[in-house]
Amino acid sequence: MTRKLFWDDPYRTELDTQVVSVTGAEITLAETIFYAESGGQESDAGSIGGWPVLNARKDGLEIIYTLAEGNDLKPGDPVRQCIDWERRYRLMRLHFAAELVLELVYRALPSVEKIGAHIAANKARIDFAWPENLSGLLPTIQTQAHDLIAADHPIRSAFSDEAAQRRYWEIEGFARVSCGGTHLRRTSEVGLIDLKRRNVGKEKERIEITVQ
Repeated sequence: MTRKLFWDDPYRTELDTQVVSVTGAEITLAETIFYAESGGQESDAGSIGGWPVLNARKDGLEIIYTLAEGNDLKPGDPVRQCIDWERRYRLMRLHFAAELVLELVYRALPSVEKIGAHIAANKARIDFAWPENLSGLLPTIQTQAHDLIAADHPIRSAFSDEAAQRRYWEIEGFARVSCGGTHLRRTSEVGLIDLKRRNVGKEKERIEITVQ
């Protein structure tokens, strides 16, 4: 099983590792810093052995990477893995902005239900089952989020169950939340956020999040 080093150091951009298996254009690696889409957070972009990664997907606890047809990689080959840091860092900032917003919405509306989320490099969104317009709540949520961000809290990320690869993030005194994404070291890295409400169907509300 691939060792997921993006959890140990989500700020790392290059890694020398080995190919473990090759099936057509799909490969697995001994270790990886390349995050595969999970929990709504999009995959990283980058290359393995000089070949662009076309797709990264989870298969149980394994991660499988799809490279372009015609790559000549074989099991045991040494390869360098490189990720697009600018994209990764924006994903990390937007991901944690969304985590803060979600936790604050839960506190304001204890009966609200999250029904979807997506974290892209340009914006994040969270979808809720809720019968009322959320616009009036957004200024309060944004102010509360900015207070947490400005306080420059350290963000702890660790395993809650290492065998099952379940993880969490924690801000001491605020929240401890199950999440297997790549996380920032401190809340101040999120920066300023903007929130926008959208109606996406009957009794469905969406909050869109951007960072400056």
